[in-house]
Amino acid sequence: MRLLGVDYVHIPTANGGDLYLTRFGLPFQEHLQLENWRDEAWFETQCERLRGTSVVYRVPTKPVHGRSLSLVVKYCRVGEDVPLDTMTFEKFSQAEFNSPYEEFSLVMELRERKVAERILTHRPLAIYIPPERLELWQTGRSAHRIEHKKAKFRDVELDIFRRYVLIYQWINGESADAALEKAVPGAARRAEELKRLTLRAKAEMARNGFMVADHKPAHLILRWRRDGTLLRKKNGDYAYALIDFELLLRTPEHERETQSSRRAIYLSRQRDRFASPKGLQYPAHLKPVRLLGVDYVWGHADSTHGSLWVVGQDPDLFDYFVPERWRHTPSKRLSTTNETYYTLTKDRINLVWKVSRVGEAPDPAAGSPGPGARAHPGYNSPFEEVAIALDLKAKGIDAIYPRAIYMSGLKSTRSKLYVSDNRRYHSHQALTTPDGQPVLRPDHIYLTIWGFWNGLDEILASRDDAYCLGISLLEACQDGIISARDAKRLLAREQKKLAAAGYRDLSPKPTHYLLSLRHSGTLVRDDDGWPTLRICNFALIQSAGSAKPPGPAPGAPAGTHRKKG
Repeated sequence: MRLLGVDYVHIPTANGGDLYLTRFGLPFQEHLQLENWRDEAWFETQCERLRGTSVVYRVPTKPVHGRSLSLVVKYCRVGEDVPLDTMTFEKFSQAEFNSPYEEFSLVMELRERKVAERILTHRPLAIYIPPERLELWQTGRSAHRIEHKKAKFRDVELDIFRRYVLIYQWINGESADAALEKAVPGAARRAEELKRLTLRAKAEMARNGFMVADHKPAHLILRWRRDGTLLRKKNGDYAYALIDFELLLRTPEHERETQSSRRAIYLSRQRDRFASPKGLQYPAHLKPVRLLGVDYVWGHADSTHGSLWVVGQDPDLFDYFVPERWRHTPSKRLSTTNETYYTLTKDRINLVWKVSRVGEAPDPAAGSPGPGARAHPGYNSPFEEVAIALDLKAKGIDAIYPRAIYMSGLKSTRSKLYVSDNRRYHSHQALTTPDGQPVLRPDHIYLTIWGFWNGLDEILASRDDAYCLGISLLEACQDGIISARDAKRLLAREQKKLAAAGYRDLSPKPTHYLLSLRHSGTLVRDDDGWPTLRICNFALIQSAGSAKPPGPAPGAPAGTHRKKG
């Protein structure tokens, strides 16, 4: 599974707890089994309590295949008050202990940064969550601090009543203050060396885009050489490794840079999402699938135990749409009748997400599907909406860009309260996920995720500057941009274009169609002088004259998809 950008292998433990192994911990899976380090008699006799304000131990594992592994076992203090000195508190008054997944995510990023001098750290091996649930007074946590963390990473599970144990690999060496006590004679000289080393490490971290609220010499590990001197770099400075990351955070500059970089990569990859480069490799937790003629990258949304289908063939786009990136960022409701919201994701990407109405009774105001039809065809499934949007685009009809489909992890009561039309669930029975589950299930909520219309993907990828604003026909009339008569003519013209493409909109509302407004206030127009119109709602667009849910539709222009089993 993948949480906050870090891959884990989740192993339920024999005592009912949970063990999450990183790529560094996976080769030591046997060593990290609880019986090889957590065994009560072994731990009590072998562990060494390390100095500091946190609860942290050094403990060797039992020998496995003739080898013992030395571990640093640290209890996460997320949600507890931060004991900072007065000067530091004034500078970092909002400092909070990292959650376990947050800490590992930042450490992994720090290890991979090579902007300046590479920062060495001990390796994060695993997160262990014991099964016991404690009383709040036993945890030492503040409810408001935990709620603040959960609001920041709402879709990553964080239980206020459970302990979190972070396991790192031990680094041989000695803390800088203790090592220099032995290596440098004279208190004044020793203090100067310690200050210089600490400030150098702080500056090197800053150049790599990170800082620690409680930067201390004890967090720097120096290594002794066989001749009794301290290991140094080629330039003569002490070689060191950094430990203790419970207050690690990005600098404001790096935080902005990270968001901008991810956005730039996203825009480029969206442009090429249907390209199939030779030798394309999918990570183990993601699979390529093809549904109703559309290529998706499918995987579990591990933070919520849901499922996610990302449109296209690029597995690197998947992480942009996991729910923790967009589900609880500030949003604005765009419709008074449907659950449709705009949000700016944590990666500064403009998205619109909608709650699918598949299975609900058709809107009585929607038009008849055609002469002689015996029943209203009902709302499209999310997969049909995406297929129709891409098919219309391929046929030259402008539409907003479908990005992904998300299925909630928890079962809901929606099927009992709203689902009265089961036809889509029957027609989609043959469509399954790689793990054998139906793609469409009445007891789960589905969200369709769309690009917020502000320009063509091809242009935004090369010039990240929104050159237009989408405004509905209704808003354009209300704001005096076009007349009601012109809006009616545009809507009628669009219906003719749909009919020519083999479709019909059963509920052609002015709110379902967007005009493109330049920053100058002028409308973007077609070659024939008409304002361009773009479809933004596909819930009731059907194959013309059909009372049945549409069959497979092509997902993109010919030649952009590859076959899959």
